[in-house]
Amino acid sequence: MRLFRQIGLTLEQRAELEPFWRSTRQVWRARRPAVIALGGFLIGIVLLQLLVQVLLNLWNRNFFDALERRDAHTLWVQIQLFAPLAALSILLAATSVWGRMTAQRGWREALTRHVIARWMANNRYLQLNGLMRGTENPEYRIAVDIRVSTDAPVDLALAFFSSLITAVTFFGVLWTVGGSIDITLFGLTLTIPGYLVIGVILYSTMMSGLMTVVGHHLASVIERLNQSEAEFRAAADAFRGEQGNHDSHVVNGEKRSEMSLKLQAVLLWWRELCWQLMRTTLISHGNSLSAPVVAWVLCVPKYLSGAMSLGELTQTAAAFVTVQSAFNWLVDNYQRLADWRSSAHRVSTLVAALEDLEAKETAPIA
Repeated sequence: MRLFRQIGLTLEQRAELEPFWRSTRQVWRARRPAVIALGGFLIGIVLLQLLVQVLLNLWNRNFFDALERRDAHTLWVQIQLFAPLAALSILLAATSVWGRMTAQRGWREALTRHVIARWMANNRYLQLNGLMRGTENPEYRIAVDIRVSTDAPVDLALAFFSSLITAVTFFGVLWTVGGSIDITLFGLTLTIPGYLVIGVILYSTMMSGLMTVVGHHLASVIERLNQSEAEFRAAADAFRGEQGNHDSHVVNGEKRSEMSLKLQAVLLWWRELCWQLMRTTLISHGNSLSAPVVAWVLCVPKYLSGAMSLGELTQTAAAFVTVQSAFNWLVDNYQRLADWRSSAHRVSTLVAALEDLEAKETAPIA
């Protein structure tokens, strides 16, 4: 999970998340055999999914080449081959869901039990309120933020690993099948080797850069929204608690006013999140629409010149989109990363506060 300690984070932000990772390392050490076994299983599933993806890419080429030749026998053979490939792909996808959710459930359980044990020991939960900024509403952090901060890394890490090996694998298709292209400028012919590889790198870099610029405030907005939601829930709980007191009518108006203010804060941050997501959606949705078109535009000149068959055209266009999708892991997962960073930071502040209390408890009395 080192990726999540580094990507898009300043040194200060990495330091703020260190308590979360420190606690995670502690619970992982206690379950090392299970962690290693499940991690190896998930990596194996990713590799098998890549193999099926490569076979489907080759199937795509063979099918369209047979279609171009009007070869009915080969077309029928390819149709028969598609069924087992599709069935295997579906089975692997379902197995991947089981593996990922099993890992997420185990991590959440272990980290939640770890934090709760430290929170309840020596009645620290009574001492925590007001200890340091960012530790408000610890119950919400334990119930919600630990769930988000343990769910996302498993999905994102596997997606990153899959994207990396997919990009490397399909680079070969783009380089060998796509080949080079000749461009004539001012009477001179310029040969660009592996032009599709260059094209996909430039395009993906541009889209990832745009997403980073447009969405750089997203994580902080999500964190403030989460805090507002927690404070609103705490205000509602406090209002309900006052109703059992004889003097509840005295503070009733004050509690209602506080709830109204907390709700207003939630709605304000929700509106800000809406604007942030609208901006990032412009990039992500635009990318999903334009990537296939860019692939076809780059491949069509070679097809029209006769240097590429219809099957090779569809194979390289599909490989271009696959590599581009792998490269644009950041674009596709930017909101999920922001959600994770927000929740992990909230868990970190809680753990850091508990560590401070533990240090004070064990410090020698002067």
